[in-house]
Amino acid sequence: MNMPRSTLSKDNFHELSELFQQKTQLFRATLAQAIIGQDKLINEVLIGLLSGGHLLLEGLPGLGKTHLAKALASCMSAPLGRIQCTPDLMPADITGSEILINNQERQQQQLEFTPGPIFASIVLVDEINRATPKTQAALLEAMQEHQVTYGGTSHSLPNPFWVLATQNPIELEGTFPLPEAQLDRFMFKLSVSIPNADTLVKMLDISLDQEPSDYIQTIITLDEMKQLMALSKEVLVADSIKQHAVQLVLATHHDHDQANPLAQRYFRYGASPRGLQAIVRAARVCALLDNRGHVALDDIAYVAIPALRHRIQLNFDSELEGVAVDAVLSDIIAQWKTQV
Repeated sequence: MNMPRSTLSKDNFHELSELFQQKTQLFRATLAQAIIGQDKLINEVLIGLLSGGHLLLEGLPGLGKTHLAKALASCMSAPLGRIQCTPDLMPADITGSEILINNQERQQQQLEFTPGPIFASIVLVDEINRATPKTQAALLEAMQEHQVTYGGTSHSLPNPFWVLATQNPIELEGTFPLPEAQLDRFMFKLSVSIPNADTLVKMLDISLDQEPSDYIQTIITLDEMKQLMALSKEVLVADSIKQHAVQLVLATHHDHDQANPLAQRYFRYGASPRGLQAIVRAARVCALLDNRGHVALDDIAYVAIPALRHRIQLNFDSELEGVAVDAVLSDIIAQWKTQV
């Protein structure tokens, strides 16, 4: 089995791995105090952030999606930019624009670029499907290239930079579904589920008269987050693991010779190469969270659904039969694991 060599020594990697465990455990415990009963969601969010990816959160109103973004910013003491999407929102409301100012020294007027809310480490794009396609497209360059171009000049975004977008799955009136090119920019699409009865009671105990995220203390700095993100790149990914990940992605393409029968029956389009990259990047973080320096098949399987569910397009037959993409992917992954 051919594995790439890490640039860190074994002792250095072990030392940094211990720090990784301490920080991430504290991070999850702190978020769990504000976001009650969503341990799986918190873990997936943490994996997405440490992979350097953008997240799309889908769930009904009132489940804490906005609250989660505020809690994340508080945990890292990171600047939070918030964009409340509406149909009349313009691209310049997101990216910023040039305004005419008076230059006292030169005694003349000049145009100066004023950054928009996208120039923050964490950007919450609330109800992204309420913005028009023209405004949604303003996020494409920022999410992919971490820069904004205005008037022919490129402006770099902060490092690290994450976009957390939310959308309501049941609203149709006045909404604009994200096109596939936009969806593909998100590393994960995460489902925010309704808590159980015991969790709802606990939520009343801590959030009836206050917002818990307003009282979260900083437990990790942005510089430390960058160090943890860099450490995940040192995790070893064997060639065989890469091949298995490729096989999983190809299994979602109905017209490929390695297609899974379920994909041939229900999928119109399979996952993109960017989906493959998302799986492997996230699997490296997953391995570190399990205190391992190499990626295992279980890491691939754990992150596959959040990394692929928004990159799959179902066909008409699936709609007639009421088939959900998560259910089909879950069966495909289970069959994939038995074959490798």
